[in-house]
Amino acid sequence: MCRIILARGDFDSDAMVNAALAMSTGRTADHEKPEQTHAHGWGAVWRDPEAEGGLGVHRDVRSLAESVEESPLRSVRSDFLAIHVRHATLEHHRGPDFTHPLERMNSDPAWYFMHNGYLPTVHRRLGLLASTFDTAEYFQYIVPGEGSRLDPDETLARLRSIPPGGLAANAVAVNRERAYVIHWSPEENPFPRYFGMFRLNLPNSLVIASEIIPELSPAAEWEPLKPEQILEIDLDSEWY
Repeated sequence: MCRIILARGDFDSDAMVNAALAMSTGRTADHEKPEQTHAHGWGAVWRDPEAEGGLGVHRDVRSLAESVEESPLRSVRSDFLAIHVRHATLEHHRGPDFTHPLERMNSDPAWYFMHNGYLPTVHRRLGLLASTFDTAEYFQYIVPGEGSRLDPDETLARLRSIPPGGLAANAVAVNRERAYVIHWSPEENPFPRYFGMFRLNLPNSLVIASEIIPELSPAAEWEPLKPEQILEIDLDSEWY
């Protein structure tokens, strides 16, 4: 299972990195699951007009705490940034092939994908006999092979048709034009607080995170995302 934070607008990248660190080390944990730390790799994607494809990407198989200072994240200046820290559900799902964001480069535009949850049955919707990596199968299932948009109604219908047995499908899907936040869990969810997501509206920015981060703003200013919500964020428009 994982933690995600996303920011859009005029924000301090250092503050977002520190918020991700707080979640990864358990300092802001307030949920039912025993996992307090998320140390099995991390990654980030941000808007960078000078990068190929318009997005900068970084991944590291180490924990965020031990490797962030070797990364470019502290110096990123952007109007969009998403960070993902992992606690691998299965021990053999560790290493570079499993570190988010996953990417799909053979489409135009390229897509990047971060997932918090466990969907061991989604492979059946692809006609596969067995699952190799649920996040990769979820990415293939939920993000269209062509185009830059997710249709909210179609996406929710696809989520509802996943066979029972999963825990959550929370995700961030990003291309150079748009980012999508998917907030969805099956009705039978034993960990509703863990798989909640929260929205913080600041004067010049939007923050969405897997946990309330008091260092960014008091808890009363964070709003829970609605269940079964697909939030579209335009990356090309001005942010006010």
